[in-house]
Amino acid sequence: MSTSVSIFYPCYNDWGTMGSMVMFTIETAERLGLDYDVTLVDDGSGDHTHALLDIIEKNCPQVRVLRHETNRGYGGALRSGFAAATREWIFYTDGDAQYDVRELAVLLEQAGPGVDVVQGYKIARGDPLHRKVIGRIYHWIVKLAFGLKLRDVDCDFRLIRRAVFDTVHLSSDSGVICAEMMTKIQRAGFRVVEVPVHHYERHHGKSEFFNFPRIFRVARQLTGLWFRLVLLRRTD
Repeated sequence: MSTSVSIFYPCYNDWGTMGSMVMFTIETAERLGLDYDVTLVDDGSGDHTHALLDIIEKNCPQVRVLRHETNRGYGGALRSGFAAATREWIFYTDGDAQYDVRELAVLLEQAGPGVDVVQGYKIARGDPLHRKVIGRIYHWIVKLAFGLKLRDVDCDFRLIRRAVFDTVHLSSDSGVICAEMMTKIQRAGFRVVEVPVHHYERHHGKSEFFNFPRIFRVARQLTGLWFRLVLLRRTD
């Protein structure tokens, strides 16, 4: 019996990368013989991205576009993608093509009966030096603050059993959703397997994370999340 996977990508003005990601996704899923669907979560993108997604949806029957009329943030896009999934497994990565969606095959090799999450970790980060430094600082702050036992806490290249979300309920609308999700997954005792994946330089658009106003907001959001999950031990 073929593996059943709902695939989704959060998309915010990723008109320069989404077409190739969808093409490689369909090619990979067909080659692997998956039972699959693909959802693109358009998080309030501009006209260029709207036009591209219309073309993709018209020409690719495997793909549907889920549109947010206004930007809900990265966490809001992920929560919509998780809620839309219907198959046994959920695979997602970012819409900027810094990960190679064809490496879904690497994750699926580890998706055995006793595994709930297959988590990628970057072999090497394909970013400028300042982003590598900030990313490493973020990794250690989150890892230590939330007690995460992961090699790479901010690698958004994940294959998750859909049943995990019967137990794990997410509330974050920002990028701290990944810290929330992996903390709740770890606490609930789900088994996580980590595999190496490649990470590439961004060739289109710019990061929504690596600017000082955004870093301060993330710091404030992480503090609030730490207060709820660690200090108060809340699970909602």
